[in-house]
Amino acid sequence: MPGQDRQRRDRFDEIAANYDRVRPQYPAELFSDIFEYSKMSPGKKALEIGSGTGKATQPFLDAGYTVDAVEIGANMAAFIQEKYKGYSNFNVINADFEDAALEENSYSIVYAATAFHWINAEIGCPKMISLLQSGGVAALFRVNAIAACGEDYYEDIQAVYEEHYYSFFQAGARPAAKTKDDFKKLSEILLAFGFESLEQYGFGGLSMKVYDATRIFSSDEYIAWLDSMSDHRSLPEANRAALYSGIKESILRHGGRHKVDFIYQLYMGTKP
Repeated sequence: MPGQDRQRRDRFDEIAANYDRVRPQYPAELFSDIFEYSKMSPGKKALEIGSGTGKATQPFLDAGYTVDAVEIGANMAAFIQEKYKGYSNFNVINADFEDAALEENSYSIVYAATAFHWINAEIGCPKMISLLQSGGVAALFRVNAIAACGEDYYEDIQAVYEEHYYSFFQAGARPAAKTKDDFKKLSEILLAFGFESLEQYGFGGLSMKVYDATRIFSSDEYIAWLDSMSDHRSLPEANRAALYSGIKESILRHGGRHKVDFIYQLYMGTKP
């Protein structure tokens, strides 16, 4: 639900360099679809919500947008400022999006990459539309890892999670495995972004697209990727160490490589 994980959104600020190294890139096709939908032209202004270390920033800079990046974490903000210091069309605002002082009707696109679920949508969505010029675009996208159901090591890893992860979080029903088609359903908008539809906030011309990719991790790479997740970083140290050790042992027993399928969602709307 809107802003459900806000108490954990500062976890990433502790690991800026590792986050930038291990988090997956976004597909080039996704950015091409955003630019086509928004009728991109050089010199336009873009606002990035929750920019993190800039995993989705460079395509907008290279396309000629002047980008204002809003990032709540001081370390993350310093990291992305250094990362893109060579771009004169880039500015970092170290604040949370809900409270950031931004000029209304000044942006041609407002976007967020695997970040909008940290925002209270009841504040964030009206603010997005107020910041956009007429005809401006909201583009929300995120990456989702698909459970490796059917792989011979899947049950081994689930047993480790039961002992060291779910024993702490006391979750009810375990998350159901999903397919690419599942992520096309409108019900996924609420789960992914924290609201039911951009239409309810005044946007039109809605578009939903999905993309897929696969990445092969070594055992160490996979553990480093897991350690960039806020829920994993919220575990007590003993649980986290035991979880990572058990997962690594399982991967090594099954060849030392772990395949992860990713589904990327892109949801867009236009301000009238």
